[in-house]
Order: sequence, then structure tokens, then C-alpha cells
Amino acid sequence: MKKTLVGPHLRQLRKRHQHTQADMANRLGISPAYVNLLENNQRSLSVPVLIALTEAYGVDIRALVQDDEAHRLADLRAAVRDPIFAGEPPDLAELRAALDHAPALVDRFLHLYRSHRGMVRQLDLLSGGEAAASLTRTTPETAIHDFFRDRQNHFPELEEAAAALRARIGGTVDEVYTLLKRHLRLEHGYETRVLSVAAMGGALRSTDEAAAVVQLSEALDHANKVFQLAHVLGLLEAGPQIAVRIEESDLDTGAGRARLEVELANYFAAALLMPYDAFLARAEESAYDVDRLAAAFGLSVEQVCHRLTTLQRDGARGVPFFFLRIDRAGNVTKRFNATPFTLAEQGGACPVWDVHGALRAPGKIIPQFVELPEGGRFFTLSRGVDRPHIGRQPRDRRLVIAIGCEIEHARRIGYARQFNIEDPALFAPIGINCHVCPRQACDQRAYRPVHVNLPIDTRRRGGTRHES
Repeated sequence: MKKTLVGPHLRQLRKRHQHTQADMANRLGISPAYVNLLENNQRSLSVPVLIALTEAYGVDIRALVQDDEAHRLADLRAAVRDPIFAGEPPDLAELRAALDHAPALVDRFLHLYRSHRGMVRQLDLLSGGEAAASLTRTTPETAIHDFFRDRQNHFPELEEAAAALRARIGGTVDEVYTLLKRHLRLEHGYETRVLSVAAMGGALRSTDEAAAVVQLSEALDHANKVFQLAHVLGLLEAGPQIAVRIEESDLDTGAGRARLEVELANYFAAALLMPYDAFLARAEESAYDVDRLAAAFGLSVEQVCHRLTTLQRDGARGVPFFFLRIDRAGNVTKRFNATPFTLAEQGGACPVWDVHGALRAPGKIIPQFVELPEGGRFFTLSRGVDRPHIGRQPRDRRLVIAIGCEIEHARRIGYARQFNIEDPALFAPIGINCHVCPRQACDQRAYRPVHVNLPIDTRRRGGTRHES
């Protein structure tokens, strides 16, 4: 059993209440020496002391013992490797020591680094004339991504609410669309109507609260009609839980908070239609075959792949995946992450990572093993998917979805079993994008890196025009 070491959290709790170690010891019924040992991680937290902490200070046990060290360590590693820092980055031992002994300082450093990232993105996007304050503001999309990732893309209270509702609704996968409409009508007084594209005015779903009608576009396929009804039920049934999570976020704009509300309602919808225990069991039984999962739950491959990133319940964890959705121009239109993989936030992803190859092979899963510059290895799957299209102009509606996991989990995935994972030649050396990739002699390089001087020799031509 893993020891519960919470020294830095305990020290911060004591200082917030302006208590000495003796004061805290008196409240907890232990000795000051024992408090000192706990704060220096020389003793693990026992259940009686944990209960005493809850009673004396009103802390949430889950918040106190939450183990997010892996994600914070990954964030810290990525930050200190940024090209803005000269010289060799701190090693893992130093970074772990910082997390153990100066967690508040680490949090402030990461907050500062995220502000820097926001400034760089704004400078890339703005042509001038904006207020200086906007240059350091984290975009809502990044803030929402970080909000989900900080919580391992898992929300227990939404899972519980969705499971309870699914038990009340009952029925099979084949019946769920009818049962969702019935529940909306009987429990909330909402009728469901499917309208023409013209009548919907370009929308795929609309809720008329005054008339108590949920309107769905005929452009939606069956899986997306079901999902949209589940989304509406998320707002109606889990509104209080969603509101609490929105208040936890750092989002301070109406648009950002509304976007987060949409994403949390989508999370509820996925949990309702793909109940955690049943979905995890089927995922493990099928070796994470996304087509079989989509067929089993009557949903789309994209919805299934997104749900795979949320299986992070303590004691019943699935493979931790990241998820990306990318359009034909290379723009990242959706991203969720339960891994240390650093996801691209905008266009210009590494061409060595053959994500766009899925556009040339519709419906085909494309597996690839990749290695990041710092040595992290991942197994990835890419596939082209179609999106609803409601315009008159003929258009290729295909997008690419990509999921991936750390190499240590690859043997649990059927798509990887045909490969010799021990072969180092199997891994494609990729970067996040050319601007910050330190790799040399890469024949796919499109730009010079901003932090590495590549050698140029007028007497020699290298693989690209950026180095000899």
C-alpha cells in the first residue's frame, strides 16, 4: 500500500491558520515532534490523524491526499526545457525535490510559465493595438485543457451522477435514444423534435426553454442525436456539480466559463452513454479496439476515443490516453490529456508524426511508435472521421483523431501486439513543432529552431536548407 506523505500540504495548512507546530499538535492530539516529522515527510499520515485533520481544520480528505505529482512533474519538466532557459535543465532529482519541499514555489513558477505561454501565443496572433494585459492572459482553450489535465481528465461526481441517471433510465443501447427522449419529457417536461437543416438555421441542436423543446438537426447521425440529448440532460441533471467545478476554475470571462460548462456537460453525456464499469470492462476485453467499442455502445469512434481518456478512477484505471482532433490545415480543434505527452496547441505539428496520413485512408487505424526529444516514448493511433456538414457547398468533412499512451501501456492494446516493441528502430523521432525542436539532421524540418544554431556550410548541402 502506498504511504500517504503530505508534508508540504500540511505545512501550508498550518501556516494558513497562523498556527505553530505546537498549536497544530494540540488540535490533532499528537506531539509537536510528530507534526515536524509529518511536515518533513519522515512519517506517513495515519488514518486517525487524517480524520483529526478533517475535524480540526475542515479540510477535504481527497484534496489533502490527492496524488497529482506525476502530472506536476511532467509540467515542470516541460517548462524547464523551454528554449527561454539557457544551459542544462535541472535533473529529475532536483525537480522532485522542488515538488517535495517547495510546492508553493513550484505552483507560482508554473503559473508564471503559463502566463508566458499565453503572451507568446497572443503575440503570434495579434497584429497590434491590443492592451498589454491581454498579452499575458491564458487563452480559455488552454485554461480548460489545463483544468481537465490537472484533474487527470476524471470527475468522480459527474461519473456518479451519470451512473445514477443511467440506472434510473435503464434499457439497452438500442433503446437509449427513445428512453432519453422519454426521460426528458416525463422528468423535465421537454419534448424532442428533429427539424430540417433550413429550420434549424445552421445549428445542430437548440433548446427552446420557453416552449420546453429540444430541437435536433436532421444533419446529425443517430450517434450524435443520442449524444446531444445526453448533453442536455447533463445540464439539467448535473447542473449543481458542473457549477461547482466552474467555480474552481481560473476562467474569468463569460465565454470561457460557458465553454467549460459545455465540456463538462459533454463529459457527463459520455459517462451516461458509456457507463464507467461496463465501458472499462469492454475496453480491456477487446484490447482497446475502438471500432468494437463504438459498435458495442452505439456511438462514434470519436466519442469512444474521447471517453478512453477519462478512465482514471482510483482502483479501476484504464490505459491513460491523450486525445487530439486535427483538421486538414493542421489546426488542433480538440485536445484532452491523461499522459505526460506535450500536446500541440495549434498548427504546425511534427510532420514525422504521420497523423495526417489518416486522411488518405478513411476509416483505417494508423498505428505509430514515436519518441520525443527528451526520450519519452509513446504508441499512437490515428484515424480519419467525418463530421456533420450542414452547408450547401460540397466539402470534405474529414478530420483526424489521434490517441496515444506511454509505451509501458502498449502491450495492453491490441493494435500494438503485432510489433516488436523492443526494436529501437520502430520509434519515429518527433518533436512538438519545428520552432522548438532541437533535433538535427531532420529531413522534414520546415523552420530553423529558435533556440539551437544549426550548422551551415556553404560547401555542403544537408537534408534541408536549414543546416548542412
